[in-house]
Amino acid sequence: MKLLVFDVGGTEIKHAVVEDALTISEKGTASTPADFESFLNTIKEISDRYRDETEGIAMSMPGPVDVKSGIIEHCSAMKYRHDREVGRLLKERCEKKIVFENDGKAAAIAEHRHGALKGCRNAAVFLIGTGIGGGLIIDGKIVRGIHNTAGEFSFINTEASSYADFSKILGNSCSTTFLLDTYQKKRNSLDRIGGREFFRRLTDDPIAQLALNELCTNIAVQINNLYWLLDLEKVAIGGGISRQLVLIERIREKSKDVAENSMTGKLGMPMQFEIVPCRFGNDANLIGAFETYLEMTDRIEY
Repeated sequence: MKLLVFDVGGTEIKHAVVEDALTISEKGTASTPADFESFLNTIKEISDRYRDETEGIAMSMPGPVDVKSGIIEHCSAMKYRHDREVGRLLKERCEKKIVFENDGKAAAIAEHRHGALKGCRNAAVFLIGTGIGGGLIIDGKIVRGIHNTAGEFSFINTEASSYADFSKILGNSCSTTFLLDTYQKKRNSLDRIGGREFFRRLTDDPIAQLALNELCTNIAVQINNLYWLLDLEKVAIGGGISRQLVLIERIREKSKDVAENSMTGKLGMPMQFEIVPCRFGNDANLIGAFETYLEMTDRIEY
């Protein structure tokens, strides 16, 4: 089966033709529109280019996705899609069957079926970006939850005394945004750099090392919390900066430190899980959305 697959983000929409899950071709990108009508038109314009060579459309998107109804619910940066019948509207406009999946869950499906989490019974993906994306595999299956919010790590509060402070949620303390903000503040600078420039500076810049240590400690604490909640075998780290091997190694170091020096470590309770990089990087959402289409295409209700 050959599908047109979209990976919708807050900044850009990636698309590709995907066949047999791991065969990906004809990649392209478009800027993410700022309003709903423009969003529908952008998807249709791209879909029309591949009308004759693809059988359907699969799409990964941020936020709680109801796969069966095609409704993307609350809690995402793209508010104009909330609680709309996006599936039905796009199906009518593109004249093709379309199936949605949450972006974090798509990545987890891809890594569990074909990648770094293959063979795991309990595992998770932890996607580091502007915020934090996530997906959970429990008893060998993706967990969506009753309200489709399972694995939305970004909204976990990290400080009980500051529960009303938006900056005290996991999505802010474990993100690329946090890393770059922390570096800028520690340098007492008005100049903001991007992720690529940050890692270029890392070797020779002790302030960058401090910022990275702070980020990786935050991530390690939350991963260790996930372990105690879910008894995970592996956690796969993804997102744009996960291509930096130093990030993965530093998270492992900090996780070991947390395990040894926390109360559980001092009580002799070992944590037995691995931290690994995602295999598929930026293609994981495309692969996972393709897999969801194959599984759910006969069960959608629109």
